[in-house]
Formats: sequence, C-alpha cells, structure tokens
Amino acid sequence: MIKNDLLLKALRGEELERPPVWMMRQAGRYLPEFIQLRDKYDFFTRCQTPELAAEITVQPIRRFPLDAAILFSDILVVPQAMGMNFEMRPGVGPWLENPIRTLQDVEKIPVVDVEEELGYVYAAMDLTKKELNDSIPLIGFAGSPWTILCYAVEGQGSKSFDKAKSFCFQNPIAAHMLLEKITQTTIDYLLKKVEHGANVIQIFDSWGGMLSPADYDEFSWKYIERIVDELAKVVPVTVFAKGCWFALEKMADSKASGLGVDWTITPQLARQFTGNKKTLQGNFDPSRLLSPPEKIQSMVKEMIDGFGTTKYIANLGHGILPNVPVENAQAFIEAVVNYKKG
Repeated sequence: MIKNDLLLKALRGEELERPPVWMMRQAGRYLPEFIQLRDKYDFFTRCQTPELAAEITVQPIRRFPLDAAILFSDILVVPQAMGMNFEMRPGVGPWLENPIRTLQDVEKIPVVDVEEELGYVYAAMDLTKKELNDSIPLIGFAGSPWTILCYAVEGQGSKSFDKAKSFCFQNPIAAHMLLEKITQTTIDYLLKKVEHGANVIQIFDSWGGMLSPADYDEFSWKYIERIVDELAKVVPVTVFAKGCWFALEKMADSKASGLGVDWTITPQLARQFTGNKKTLQGNFDPSRLLSPPEKIQSMVKEMIDGFGTTKYIANLGHGILPNVPVENAQAFIEAVVNYKKG
C-alpha cells in the first residue's frame, strides 16, 4: 500500500482538502544535484544507466514534499528501441541522422521485444521503487505516437513540424503504418512498466497542438485512445496534450482518469469542456515560476480556487524550465501542500 496516496485518490475523484502536487520534469535540469550528474554523463547515458535514472528520479523527492515521483527517462527511448538512433546534441536537442521519409523506411521498422530492448528502464523502475519504499506513487510515461512520429520524420525538434505534417498528408498509408507500429510498441512498453510498479501512467502529446481538430482525430487522438483503452484496464492513465483544449470534450469521454491542461485555458473552461467528468491536472505557466516566490504562492492559491480541490492535481502547464530558482519551485510546491480553502 502506498503511504501517501493523494494522487491516486485525486484520480479516483475522491473528495480532498488539498490537491496532490508534482511537476512535469521535476526530476532534472533546475536542481544543482542533477546538474552535477549532467556534467559527468551525457543525456542518454543517464537514461540508460538504471542507477543514475533512479537517483535522478528521487532527487526532488528528497528535497520537496511532493506527492508523486516520475521516472527519469525520455519519450525517445521508444523509437530508439525500434531502431531509430536518436542522439541528444548540445544546443540542438533530439537528432536523428536518417529520418523516416518513405513507406520503405517505415516497412523496415520492427515492433520489438520491449523487455529485451528497454530492460534498462525497468531496472531503473525496480531500483526507484525500492528507494521510494511505497512512500508515494511512481508515474511511468511515454510520448504519444503522433509526437514520436514528429521527431522520427522531422529528425529533430521544430517550431512547425511541417515535414512531419506533409509526410502524413502526402503519405497517409505510410504515416498510419508508422503510427500503428509506435502504438503497439508503446502499449507493450507501458504494460511492462505497470508490471514493474508504475502506479500511474502519463501519455505526453507534446505536439498535438500542431494539428487542426480534424487532423488531430486522424493522426493523434485515435492512437492515444487505443493506448488508454489497454492501460486503463490495469492502472489510472493521464493524458497531457499540449495546446489541445479543442479536444478536451472528446477526451472526457475516454477511459483516461486524468487530463492535463496547459496555461492557455482557464480552470473554469477546462471544467466546462470536460463536463467535470475527469480529474484535471495543471496548469501553471512554467515561466511564472520566474516570478517572486510570494507572487507564485498567491497565483497557486488562485489556481486551486479555480479548479477546486477535488478531481484536481496541481502541476505546471508544461515541464519546469532549467532557469527556475530552486526556491521558486519550492514556493510552488509548498503553496499547494499548505493550501486552505477560502
């Protein structure tokens, strides 16, 4: 039994005095103890070395009264396992030397044995679970198939992902074949994460907001929903689709327990669009963590007042920025932990 199960209660819709709190990318780049490891080991070495990944996962837990841990990893470990040799280039970010551009490229991609290819992730989870000792839930995650396709076709990050979009629009057969393969691998990967102790699964659709509502249905949501349908049988699932407020109504009819929202929507509208059917998570603008701590605390109170304490998880509207002072992250977390109504 998890000693602090506030997150699980929130996802079940139980009435709470205060919401649980965690932060996307809480294990990482703003913490001095993380920076020490970053300076010694390259990015994917940190992801692929179970002892390092587990250590990074628990660093923020030692420092702050968080209600959940999220495994330190990356969404690109899935396409790496499928034979796409992503690297993380300084000053560039994700980089794939030979992007997927044709049907022939897609046909060569295998659906792999996740235990064989991604055993290091499961080993990191086992070590993390031991370290956490059931004190708080552990969140496992994956990228949405559309978001993975964006990187696989573009070959790197982009402001518009126009190569990825044109690939889908010009080669829909190849695009759907690629999305199918990513979806199946992701389902296998996440089910195995649950076997290794993930208490919650989160799906990140970082680039869903690049698509029109109709294209989102075709190239993103239907694949996310397949993953949700499989995982929801065994664990609560949260979907965070950045920039996709237009899809909230549809998402509210899915089997997801929670829906993440970014800072471009008010709590009131998010509740309205979802008909209060789902637990909502978010939606503090990460840049607002650069405000003075007392301003952060008053804004956090306002945010919780807006969402309410039931069916709500306090979080950021995207990952924490590397230049956020540690004391500002602490102000955010403590404002949630010490929240009082009224």
